[in-house]
Amino acid sequence: MKDAISAPKLSHFDYIVIGGGTAGCAVAATLSQNATVLVLERGGSPYDNPTATDIGNFLNTLLNTTPNSWSQLFISEDGVFNARARVLGGGTVLNAGFYSRAEDDYVAEAGWEREEVEAAYEWVEKKVVFEPQVKGWQTAFIDGLLEAGVVPYNGFTYEHIYGTKIGGTIFDGDGRRHTAANLLEYADPNKITVYLHASVHKILFTTTGSMRPKANGVIFRDANGVFHTAKLATQSAMNEVILSAGAIASPQLLMLSGVGPAAHLEAHGVTPIILDHPMVGQGMGDNPMNPVFIPSPEPVEVSLVQVAGIPHFGSYIEGGSGLSLSISLTHSFFNGVIDLLNEIKLPTKTLSSFFKSLDLRFNVTTQAGGMIQKVDGPISRGHLELRNTNPDDNPSVTFNYYQEPEDLNNCVEGLSAIIKVIDSKKYSEYKYPVVTGRGLLSLMLALPINLRPRHIHSLFDLKQFCKDTVMTIYHYHGGCQVGKVVDNDYKVLGVDALRVIDASTFLKTPGTNPQATIMMLGRYMGQKILRERADFLETEEEA
Repeated sequence: MKDAISAPKLSHFDYIVIGGGTAGCAVAATLSQNATVLVLERGGSPYDNPTATDIGNFLNTLLNTTPNSWSQLFISEDGVFNARARVLGGGTVLNAGFYSRAEDDYVAEAGWEREEVEAAYEWVEKKVVFEPQVKGWQTAFIDGLLEAGVVPYNGFTYEHIYGTKIGGTIFDGDGRRHTAANLLEYADPNKITVYLHASVHKILFTTTGSMRPKANGVIFRDANGVFHTAKLATQSAMNEVILSAGAIASPQLLMLSGVGPAAHLEAHGVTPIILDHPMVGQGMGDNPMNPVFIPSPEPVEVSLVQVAGIPHFGSYIEGGSGLSLSISLTHSFFNGVIDLLNEIKLPTKTLSSFFKSLDLRFNVTTQAGGMIQKVDGPISRGHLELRNTNPDDNPSVTFNYYQEPEDLNNCVEGLSAIIKVIDSKKYSEYKYPVVTGRGLLSLMLALPINLRPRHIHSLFDLKQFCKDTVMTIYHYHGGCQVGKVVDNDYKVLGVDALRVIDASTFLKTPGTNPQATIMMLGRYMGQKILRERADFLETEEEA
């Protein structure tokens, strides 16, 4: 790894990977087996502060949104707090660590080769995945799920199976996080270059007469504000730019490069317009999450997601316990919220006084468990638009949570299942005797978990409660969807030498949690691209 300030003004590579995140690290490591690869990561290195990624610092790292932190706060137009990773390894540096593969139907619908998918998952798992150590709280959670009817019990498995299961984790037995950045250990060090603090501003294209636009390089800026150009080497027609910047930045960067809805780009002064591509930024989805916190009379271990309840309705149930968060960081987070709202010119007066009046003592180490329901899919969809032409700023994103009745019904079923788990005999030692699952919902209405209005009848109307207390589970996707913006080989429609390989291409989230499949996809597509390259070179030699 090198800081981008050391980059030459002009360089040439066979492949340029924009984004050293969950997918980008996997695809770059794979491509380096037989080609020169440049990885441009806008953030820093997770190895600079290893303890920040330990399990005990999960919330502190996720919610640290200071200017140079690994987590960038953004607030959707729906009034929901969210985060974008800006660090090598991407979301795997910030997430709750759960590792579970996609369902078989998902693989079939994507048209992926099953044996190659299996091998790609295994490639990831050898480097970063572990079997979790399930202790007291998580054991009670498992028993409660079974008592609530989320059956059968499937034990430890990476597979997506109906019932209750223990999944993999990217935290090892000592609570140390292993991330997609570790996948770069597979790379050929002589063929890969990784620049940190390299903010890509534009993808460059060759546009000649009636020929299709062809990507031929990128412009990126280092931390000192100096611009650099990286070009595709001209020796092979197979060389490509690969956009793996994530579901927010990939559609944003396509638009800033002139590929997107022409009228919208013109309104923001983007020039030149390379291709009128109205579906860029459309189909944005974010799986809505609704949490319930359960104060415990018994000590609980620190655990993130280890167990998933996979019922036959469209909601997944997960949980964790004993998380800690510093009070100073909580104040810092909400100050960041107010600053961001001021920046995007939304009113903050009421919000500011609300935050200042809060008693934040609950944010020290919590002797509590937490359960969440996550809606599968979802069907509700939104869109992404430019707010300005600065790639480091957040675009405007709307997810339209619970717009579709089916999503709302799944939330109600998920919350009803959580209430059953909390009220189960097996879970009883981890809650106070007089407390009921439904009674705990009032706690959620009192916490500043989003910017949405509260309704006093929410406790009696679970549909309204779902809307009022919706949060993100950070599984946002869409914006460059297969069949709309990219083809089944992830090539951008109407453009040559440019692919998008990340969660922005997804039509829905794979499995219960997407990181396994995003890393797998990077490996899977990297190998496919290398095979295509080898076949092309062989044909050229024969000719």
